[in-house]
Amino acid sequence: MPHTESLSGWGRYPVRKCSVWQPANPQGLHETLCALPSSIARGNGRSYGDASLNTDATIAMLRLDRLIAFDEITGALTCEAGVMLSDLVSTFVPRGWFPPVTPGTRQVTIGGMIASDVHGKNHHVAGSFCDHVDWFDIDLGDGRIERCSPTQNTDLFAATCGGMGLTGIIVRASFRMLKIETAFMRQRTIRVPDLEQALAVFEQSHGSTYSVAWIDCMATGKSLGRSAILLGEHALPGDLDPARRAAPLARPNRKPKTIPIDFPSFALSGFNVRMFNHLYYAMQRPGDAVVDLDPYFYPLDAIFEWNRIYGRQGFVQYQSVLPLATSEQGMRRLLEAISAAGAGSFLAVLKRMGPGSSGMLSFPMEGYTLALDFPATPDNFALLERLDAITADHGGRVYLTKDARVSPERFAAGYPRLDEFRNLRSKYGLDRRFSSLLSQRLGL
Repeated sequence: MPHTESLSGWGRYPVRKCSVWQPANPQGLHETLCALPSSIARGNGRSYGDASLNTDATIAMLRLDRLIAFDEITGALTCEAGVMLSDLVSTFVPRGWFPPVTPGTRQVTIGGMIASDVHGKNHHVAGSFCDHVDWFDIDLGDGRIERCSPTQNTDLFAATCGGMGLTGIIVRASFRMLKIETAFMRQRTIRVPDLEQALAVFEQSHGSTYSVAWIDCMATGKSLGRSAILLGEHALPGDLDPARRAAPLARPNRKPKTIPIDFPSFALSGFNVRMFNHLYYAMQRPGDAVVDLDPYFYPLDAIFEWNRIYGRQGFVQYQSVLPLATSEQGMRRLLEAISAAGAGSFLAVLKRMGPGSSGMLSFPMEGYTLALDFPATPDNFALLERLDAITADHGGRVYLTKDARVSPERFAAGYPRLDEFRNLRSKYGLDRRFSSLLSQRLGL
């Protein structure tokens, strides 16, 4: 039986009371879906906005968490959709395997990674997560469970990858893990004084497997876009100091720190954010180092409930991607608008992306993506509308997994396969069986 619970995404905005169902296994999920008129799946609630909220029926997937099969030769892993990425990392890194693509947090489910078609710091060379998915089984809510892959039910496969749970509920999936030899990364830090040089370093470092930049979104003038770029490669045993070589895949036992209270609004003043960014930039020391996987891939996972930093009103994360040809001009305009408003976040991220994915609503396109947080205030919502306009003027689009407020018109302008997605939903009757606050807001 369901229970009623106040839910939100990771941004804690918006918050809605939802009827929550918790099936214990695939059969229970199937029976639940057949009895419900409309629902949406929810993994660990790490999409930032309203994508996993349905006030009538939100399906909690965390109990569908079985590992089913693993091939030690090919790296093919089959698991249920509610398996947490954190559990995969903990289980398989000591065995010499790592996810082929990982977002910036381990606190997500495999089903959520497919629904968001997540990308990582290696998108320019490895693509997004669905590029490594061999197949998945999806429950369509009408009694059918279909297997989808790049060669089977290809329309459903393309619609589900990045489709935000609106094509059914993923039951299980199979994808290929990446072989590694250590639990460490070779990291190179490059500090650059402005946006132009940051983009130049990304282009010069295109052969690096992983690359990401922290960017000072509050800097102005000649320092606009100053950044610390982190390049990365999986370390080999010979890269480690002698003490580590004896157990190169050993994982440290870290306990995350906790944010115990909601921060007051003055903690996020423009002055405080500007000072933090100035000090953080100064602390980034250029050079090479060998670091553990966690601080390179998941730095914010070291702080439990870090979303409380933005206070009780919550926050929204703005992430957009611009085509390569317009990235420098567009990023400059975005950063100028953000710094002029004095509303930037503590940690803004800039990444180089490779060619787009085949998903109808997949976010990536070849170019550059910028992601940063804003407290959920009326002034910031007005700023975000200006950022939407800049993104649209330069041929870009926003990321649905991070979004909580973009307009239907701005969204539609960035996704040329939107009508194809809507038509597929109608063809299979999915528009009547799966909906979320996000789909209702955007008319999906």
